[in-house]
Amino acid sequence: MFLPSISRLFADTKPVNKAIFSLKLVHLFSTSSSSAGEFLSHLLKNKNGSGMERTLSAVRAKLDARCVDEVLEKCAVDDPQMGLRFFIWAGLQSSYRHSSYMYSRAYKLLGVDHKPQIIRDVIEAYRLQKYVTSAKMFKVVLNLCREGKDAILGLWVLRKMKESNCSPDTTMYNVVIRLLCEKGDMDEAMGLMREMDLIDLYPDMITYVVMIKGLSDVGRLEEACGLIKAMKGHGCIPNTVTYSTLLDGICRFGNLERALELLREMEKDGGQCKPNVVTYTTVAQNFVEKCQSIEALSILDQMRDYGCKPNRVLICTLIQGLCKEGHMEEAHKVINRVADSVIPYDSCYSFLVLSLFRIGKVKEAEMFFRRMLTGGLKPDGMTSSTIIRWLCQQNRILDGYQLIDVIEQSARVSSIDSDIYSILMAGLCKANHLAEAAKLASVMVGKGIQLKGPCVKNVIECLRLCGKEDLASSIGNIKS
Repeated sequence: MFLPSISRLFADTKPVNKAIFSLKLVHLFSTSSSSAGEFLSHLLKNKNGSGMERTLSAVRAKLDARCVDEVLEKCAVDDPQMGLRFFIWAGLQSSYRHSSYMYSRAYKLLGVDHKPQIIRDVIEAYRLQKYVTSAKMFKVVLNLCREGKDAILGLWVLRKMKESNCSPDTTMYNVVIRLLCEKGDMDEAMGLMREMDLIDLYPDMITYVVMIKGLSDVGRLEEACGLIKAMKGHGCIPNTVTYSTLLDGICRFGNLERALELLREMEKDGGQCKPNVVTYTTVAQNFVEKCQSIEALSILDQMRDYGCKPNRVLICTLIQGLCKEGHMEEAHKVINRVADSVIPYDSCYSFLVLSLFRIGKVKEAEMFFRRMLTGGLKPDGMTSSTIIRWLCQQNRILDGYQLIDVIEQSARVSSIDSDIYSILMAGLCKANHLAEAAKLASVMVGKGIQLKGPCVKNVIECLRLCGKEDLASSIGNIKS
């Protein structure tokens, strides 16, 4: 053990053997930077611990993230409490500021995740040594609690601040309130909000948003709605984020009609509260998840009246939900309503085909895919690749080739996955469809698509057998 334990720092009064002490320092600093070595030297010399922070302040070495990390690594095994005190002290220096990464490193290196008692022990050591603590010191400790998502420890630290005559500010209360909300302990979190009011601290936007989310997450929607009114009364104007947080909770636990009412309320308030396309999409997605896709169509009317255009995500969500529930006619109506004015017609029908495929209606998906091609529409690359790959998996190689041939003959650029061509080539050669294989090979050479997989030798041999020596040589020489 190269570092004394914290108890020995407080209690050991025996003289130190200078030779042994020097050997320890040599071993300790052998792999440390010069800055870390200086700080470690002062930590070791302060064997009684009572003047540790004052001793550190006398060091003129550069304090940076690398230095802090090295000191923590050295202290982690034998004296994590000393390492924690150093970390807290470093977080108070004007020339240096802990990053979120360093909080994460300290939390793990010092073993706070396994032994949170270390924080209690250090704060108790401050009290025993009558060390004057500050709110900034406690803020560093609270940030460590936040890193570990430890609500119980965070609440304990907040209480210790008061015992130490350190007044927590709104930011510190927010840290603990967030931890409690994430844990689902809303009664304790509500108690802290009331406590803030007693000491003339006012909840800010962060406080309200965190509390509204926490209440919404556990289904206490009436209280969450009440906080919206309360924050208005305190001059804290709700914004889109606030309303969207409440909307999410209402959609999951409440009446979807109430969600539409809240949307209308947001539209009426305007300003920072006005809903955007993401807000509407969130509500629509929740309708669809509850198998209420028909009801979700009213959102399109509400968006139109408000002057907000739907995006691809919203349209895709509605189409997929309607297809899943068997409302094909309504899905077509949605497409006819938004096609070209909002989203290209080709994209809308590509959504439809993919939606049918994803819910297991593959025959219907293939049928609409073929209708798109015969109607002059161009499916997107993902849709084309999905359908043709499925045909190959069903050993319908010739059907897959015929579809890709139609797509390639169209005047538009194709974006089909390159591996589809290799799958088709292998299948065509195996089924002895040599004429089709030669045509597809010509397409691949023209596009510079590399032949991949274990089929390469077999494909090249087939092309040579049907007299396409040049084509066989060309396709074999394409490199990625």
